[in-house]
Amino acid sequence: MNRTLRYRRSGRLVSILALTLLCVGFVSCRAEKSKAEASSKERQLIVGFSQIGAESAWRKCNTRSIRDAAESYGIQLLFDNAEQKQENQIKAIRSFIAYRVDVIAFVPIVSDGWENVLREARDAGIPVLITDRKIRISEEGLHAGFIGTDSFEEGRNAGRFLVRKFLEKNPTRQEAAKQVRVFELTGTIGSSVATGRAMGFREVIANHPEIEIVHSESGDFLRSKGYEIAKRCISDLLVVDAIYSHNDSMTLGIIDALKEAGIAPGKDVVIITIDAEQASIDALRRGEVNCVIECNPKTGPAIMDLAVRLAEGESIPWIVHVDEQVFTEFDNDLDAIESRGY
Repeated sequence: MNRTLRYRRSGRLVSILALTLLCVGFVSCRAEKSKAEASSKERQLIVGFSQIGAESAWRKCNTRSIRDAAESYGIQLLFDNAEQKQENQIKAIRSFIAYRVDVIAFVPIVSDGWENVLREARDAGIPVLITDRKIRISEEGLHAGFIGTDSFEEGRNAGRFLVRKFLEKNPTRQEAAKQVRVFELTGTIGSSVATGRAMGFREVIANHPEIEIVHSESGDFLRSKGYEIAKRCISDLLVVDAIYSHNDSMTLGIIDALKEAGIAPGKDVVIITIDAEQASIDALRRGEVNCVIECNPKTGPAIMDLAVRLAEGESIPWIVHVDEQVFTEFDNDLDAIESRGY
């Protein structure tokens, strides 16, 4: 009888002990789960970014804006400089996929040739954001959206200034020109920016047969090439009325060559440029440039905001354009233009 009672008490103690261990284990699992969830929420967001290079003050400012914004948002940024080569960008994007970043963003150096690597990113479940330059793809859903400048509108603004300068009466020109000959220096062949700036310009001047593009050549957005082309084509530049340059770097190279040839930029020949670097604003103030169209490089905060939304599974607008201004010789107070920072 006493032995039976001891067995019953012993069994009850075992059951209580087992139940206690079970409860402790359950609480421990809940605690570990809560800790894991908190850790997941607190985990730093990782964005892989491929930049095309560091070819100009504009591009360096763009990179600085992206780095600063990532730090401000508390985002870990994996940054790659492609050094103007598409193959380097594709390699970088594949490394981002292997690293399992949360979002990929990149500036495509050219418009075509991205389908395969974008499919790899999609298959890995990593959203991709295109910035600054657009791409051409045949398959929908390979990237989440675009954030950058409106290159078509930049080209239109260049055309509008040319029309105002030569074909509309204004305080500096009382008679409309009969024929306006334009020398165009374009950006990188195959880039959406160069295409947009060329098409926007042509859209406006198409309504004005007096305006003729007599020469168009790619300077690859580089100051050195702008200078080389202007030196080689100096005889052509002696007889044109206007130079339309797709970016400030090339424009500054052209101005150097014109001065060496004894041609007064902004006076002997009208100059229209895009980017609005500080150097081009200074040239506008000196009368060496007639029109500067802003291409805003400070897109970092907008890129990081969209990256956060993508990482959280939100949908974003297909296209986001940043605000831009136009500065011309017709502006009343050029000294009031704020420092560009690039």
